Amino acid sequence: MMKVFIIGGGASGLVAAITAKRSGADVTILERNDKLGRKLLLTGNGRCNYYNSYQDLSCYHSSSSELIPNFINRNNLDMVLSFFDKLGLYPTIKDGYYYPVTNQANSVLAVLLNEIEHLNINVVYNCYVTNIKKNKDTFVIYTEDNKYIADKVIIATGSKSYSKTGSDGFGYSVAKDFKHTIIPVLPSLTFLKGNENYYKDWNGIRSNASVSLFENDQKIKEEVGEIQLTSEGISGICVYNLSGIIAKALNNNSNVHVRINFVPFYEACSIKDFVDLLDNRNKQLKGRNVSQLFDGLLNYKLINLLLKLCKIDNKIHWEDLSNEQKCNLADRIINFKFIPTGVGDYDKAQVCSGGVALSEINLNTMESLLMPGLFFTGEVIDLDGDCGGYNLTIAWISGLMAGGHVND
Repeated sequence: MMKVFIIGGGASGLVAAITAKRSGADVTILERNDKLGRKLLLTGNGRCNYYNSYQDLSCYHSSSSELIPNFINRNNLDMVLSFFDKLGLYPTIKDGYYYPVTNQANSVLAVLLNEIEHLNINVVYNCYVTNIKKNKDTFVIYTEDNKYIADKVIIATGSKSYSKTGSDGFGYSVAKDFKHTIIPVLPSLTFLKGNENYYKDWNGIRSNASVSLFENDQKIKEEVGEIQLTSEGISGICVYNLSGIIAKALNNNSNVHVRINFVPFYEACSIKDFVDLLDNRNKQLKGRNVSQLFDGLLNYKLINLLLKLCKIDNKIHWEDLSNEQKCNLADRIINFKFIPTGVGDYDKAQVCSGGVALSEINLNTMESLLMPGLFFTGEVIDLDGDCGGYNLTIAWISGLMAGGHVND
């Protein structure tokens, strides 16, 4: 019987273990924590958004983007839904986002752990793997106090994000030892840092906004949603979905900036259009000062900060402003420029971009093209996704593919 060892008992490792066992392999999970699936419990703010019905290739990112369709396709996506359906996980779907009907991440983990137990899959807890070597037709897995002989090895160690869950980048070291190329690993799905001294004044403000990313003055991507203004910079899902691109751009010393439109719900998009809108609003709301004019339109704290940045007294009336002042304020509201100096570190990032080059992996099986019998799953590969269940989709698909082909 094929002896398969899985390094890491996270999302992709659990799915790989179940699928490999079902295929007839003798499966062992080596887990460095005292529990399986620790990071899974943190996803979706503890609710676990495990899938999304909106599937577009633009939701996924890799330095080898041309290879993504070989992995993200209708057949593989249907395989994920079928897998969880057969485990008895019942979803509640909101705007395409799949959550367990209980709204508890533990429900997703529970159906996986129940199957692990049902299949009698061996799990070694508190197990620190230190090295993996190839010895003729087998692999030797060295741990702090033992060694194991495996026919096939699945690397499901995660990336470097949330190191408290056990992800420290060990999988990349293994890949390097077997001559794999590692695309630079950078934090993704995290906040943006800046260095302006007024951040303390906007800390805690939340606002609907559109956020556009410019690299070398070319618009790259736009996201719409709630933005959170913090003492370090900006955050929120729409910001998270830009952070991976920004991290890469900064790493490459590219010139990047972000434009924030704090009134994305208005169709007017030019400074003149917005000034005209405010002129009409001022005629309707007579006697208001410029700060009061924005009540019901913008967060009170935000508009007063923007007025301060424009050096406009918040007690002055709109009609007493010069056209230059009006245009300057309008520009701050619909084209606020944010210069990112960095992104949140690995411990604050939900995932990482980069990893084992896709061109060196058989994306139909997740087996290394350089070392037969070695497989890679989940975040360790150079593929990541936006917020919304896409990174777990990568974990599920890669686990199913690897586990399903260890007996080939």
